[in-house]
Amino acid sequence: MQARMGSPVHRVSMGDPWSRKVHPDIESERHQQSFDVERLTNILDGGAQNTELRRKVENIIDNDPVFSLKDNYFMNHYERYEAAVKKKFHIQMIAQHLGWLEESRELAYAFRAVSGDMGLGLHYIFLKAIRSLGSEEQVAKWAPLCDNFQIIATYAQTELGHGTYLQGLETEATYSADTQEFVLHSPTITATKWWPGDLARSATHALVQAQLICSGTRRGMHAFIVPIRSLQDHTPLPGITVGDIGPKMNFEHSDNGFLRLDHVRIPRENMLNRFAKVLPDGTYVKLGTAQSNYLTMVVSRVEMLLSEIIPLLKKACVIAIRYSVIRRQSQLRPSDPEAKVLDYQTQQQKLFPQLATAYAFHFVASSLLDFFQRSYSAILDRDFSHLPELHALSSGIKAMISDFCTQGAELCRRACGGHGYSQLSGLPSLVTRVTASCTYEGENTVLYLQAARFLVKSYLHAQAAPGSTPKRPLPQSIAYLTAPDLARCPARGAADFLHPEVYTSAWAHVAVRLIKDSVHHLQALLQSGADKHEAWNRTAVIQVQAAKAHCYYVTVKSFTEALEKLDNEPAIQQALKRLCDLFALHGILSNTGDFLHDGFLSGAQVDVMRTAYLDALLLIRKDAISLTDAFDFTDHCLNSALGCYDGNVYERLFHWAQTAPTNTQGNPAYEKYLRPLLQSWRSKL
Repeated sequence: MQARMGSPVHRVSMGDPWSRKVHPDIESERHQQSFDVERLTNILDGGAQNTELRRKVENIIDNDPVFSLKDNYFMNHYERYEAAVKKKFHIQMIAQHLGWLEESRELAYAFRAVSGDMGLGLHYIFLKAIRSLGSEEQVAKWAPLCDNFQIIATYAQTELGHGTYLQGLETEATYSADTQEFVLHSPTITATKWWPGDLARSATHALVQAQLICSGTRRGMHAFIVPIRSLQDHTPLPGITVGDIGPKMNFEHSDNGFLRLDHVRIPRENMLNRFAKVLPDGTYVKLGTAQSNYLTMVVSRVEMLLSEIIPLLKKACVIAIRYSVIRRQSQLRPSDPEAKVLDYQTQQQKLFPQLATAYAFHFVASSLLDFFQRSYSAILDRDFSHLPELHALSSGIKAMISDFCTQGAELCRRACGGHGYSQLSGLPSLVTRVTASCTYEGENTVLYLQAARFLVKSYLHAQAAPGSTPKRPLPQSIAYLTAPDLARCPARGAADFLHPEVYTSAWAHVAVRLIKDSVHHLQALLQSGADKHEAWNRTAVIQVQAAKAHCYYVTVKSFTEALEKLDNEPAIQQALKRLCDLFALHGILSNTGDFLHDGFLSGAQVDVMRTAYLDALLLIRKDAISLTDAFDFTDHCLNSALGCYDGNVYERLFHWAQTAPTNTQGNPAYEKYLRPLLQSWRSKL
């Protein structure tokens, strides 16, 4: 079932009687909505035309039995993989028939509709890498092969012994001028490529990140296109050892694999050469910066936020909040009926900060994507002026979003009590899936430290002594480093803390102080005789703390800027402002030590702020269901017995459980073990 327009048009199942009507407890919530849910959905989608297109795609997916997810929770590893590849194959047939282009909105909406449970996801990372790191000639050659699935590709970067530290990758690509070939080799067990999706059983080609060696000199990490399986019979090619890495916490539909290379030869043209190339005689020509080879990671990092990571927290919020208006437990007053769990302040405190975070992340990720799109074409043309800020911002924001979404999804699961432990709730798979995002495209602590390095350099640049070389303007995301600062927060009453300029400047103040402290600690160690590497390691915890405060500030500021654009939508603006208030204040209350440290806030002000925060919970309570409905996930996409639009939780949970294979098949353990055990007493008579 699904809400549509001002007067919802429900998609109802005509099978079971209970699925033809909406539960009165959730229906009553929708009768009190304070804003147009459909309009908010349009805003989140980037326009009503996008909402319309998305729903057309979802309608195709939801009505095609090939894309059914109902058996997912009962499938084993092999069945999940085959089903995911089948879905991908079927999507491609539909795309060809309907004229959907690769990287189009239609395919992105199809991915969302099947909850990302499709095979060959790394194929597109390969394609992005080709377009980011390849020359125009290489793009012209390889992109059509990918688009038409004449090859199936993966992206092989992480190794058994190295992941985020790319300079430590051990796989070697040695250039042979005699044959004008690169020789790819895994010199150690730890050089084995480990984790690439689609590698174990699917891919025919891999983009291998390896250390380039030419004319006897190591030139650092570069990208090479390596055929790994025959296009005739799919068997591994000579020198290739490839297989599956085994069971994981989730992503059982993705055949994550390992790859060992034994002196595999590829032509010189197979090194991606937009930013560096090797001439026939082995001369190395540098065309970009050392950081340009990391561009694929930046691209993937930015795009996955809105397409893969944030939707997982949004879904968890939808499921947990819908369930919390159906689940009744205990009494608020002795004479009352059992209360909706969401009416308890403690449940609101668990769930509403997660809802506020989901919205905050939507807007900051959208802002980051806009910045990326403005910068990307310039970077391809070898204008790297925006690359340092883009790298730092994407690193820090990805780390924060994946950290918070992982914590938030688990809080939503626990807020559903015992039923949240059931796979049929949809929540355990969301939790384990989002957990993976804390390590792919860079482990989060390392990513925070990447952002911190940029902050340190920028702070030192901003503090350059008068009379020195004129300072360049600071990048937009850190312009606050030179803005006027308040030594004390001016807010007094609870209402004062609900002014965006108050809590935005509070976060700016703390971020600046922590960055400043990290720089001073670093400089003190250097002056005491420590070398720069030791000094950095001994200040790493403070650096991460500063990076986290910076990212939270950027997110709060992004949310407030999004609100300013909604002046012609006062009802929606008000509902979202309450979430913005909650997100900013929740962060402060969770980190009060940072705000009390230098007297910016007093204990009395924290007490007043807490009052404003708790009052906001009560106001958000009225709109909670509407704010989750606005995400507009179909029941098919959620695949949750607890989170369906109609609210018929218990009927659906019982019905789904009855279809489990353990309830429809025999019990081999009975004949083998239980029956002999139960009857063993007879032999003693």
